[in-house]
Amino acid sequence: MSSAITNTEYQAFSSFLEDACGITLGANKQYLIASRLQKLMDSVEIANLGDLVTRLQRGDSKLRGRIVDAMTTNETLWFRDSHPYTILEKELFPEASQHRNRPVRIWSAACSSGQEPYSMSMVAQEYAQANPGSLVRGVEIVATDISKTILEQARQARYDELSLVRGLSTERRNRYFTQHDKQWELNNDIKKRVRFTELNLMQSFTTLGKFDIIFCRNVLIYFSAELKGDILNRMAKQLQPGGYLVLGSSESITGHTEAFKMVRSGGSVYYKLI
Repeated sequence: MSSAITNTEYQAFSSFLEDACGITLGANKQYLIASRLQKLMDSVEIANLGDLVTRLQRGDSKLRGRIVDAMTTNETLWFRDSHPYTILEKELFPEASQHRNRPVRIWSAACSSGQEPYSMSMVAQEYAQANPGSLVRGVEIVATDISKTILEQARQARYDELSLVRGLSTERRNRYFTQHDKQWELNNDIKKRVRFTELNLMQSFTTLGKFDIIFCRNVLIYFSAELKGDILNRMAKQLQPGGYLVLGSSESITGHTEAFKMVRSGGSVYYKLI
């Protein structure tokens, strides 16, 4: 960007971003816009944020998608925070495995480059191997994100060494990945449980079907209170009776919905009220 972002430009872009994907920037985040959009704006030869907003208002859908990609793509890691995956193995899978007439279905919302749903798939594999006769119908994981670019990376399931060391043990790397030059590709027995699909959390969830477990971690912090409540209530409708919602460790449903209650296993895990 060739000049500092004015207040008018900032407010216009903030409104665009909230309308497009629900993210609320709040005050004084000009540095975030500049750091994430500089390369993109240089590539399309747009000098300032005001000109960018004007072009978006003219209906440039391709540019709109690239901007949403740039502003929403976040880094992630394997088995992030570890606690939710322990709960998944020790409490949620044992309970869900009693539904023997259908697969256990999990939704990974805002899945980024795939580490979260693939971590779930590893836990499912390890649980099934350690508990013969459980999960007899298998586990289906639906992973969604707003970014087409990041979803394509996730589907490829190829990661460099730096990506793998962030949360993944050497033992699991050697068990679940095959090395190709400087890249490590996830084995098919883990990939096959996960289906990736594009989804904006402001849109309807009904086409995804019903779930036993939803992971929506470290996402709601970016939304307004009104939108948080809307998303949580719609997620409740997509859960099977008695299903579970897992949020980030710093997130809470308090003041946003009455569709869930906290369970004893941790403040980030909630049980759907029937």
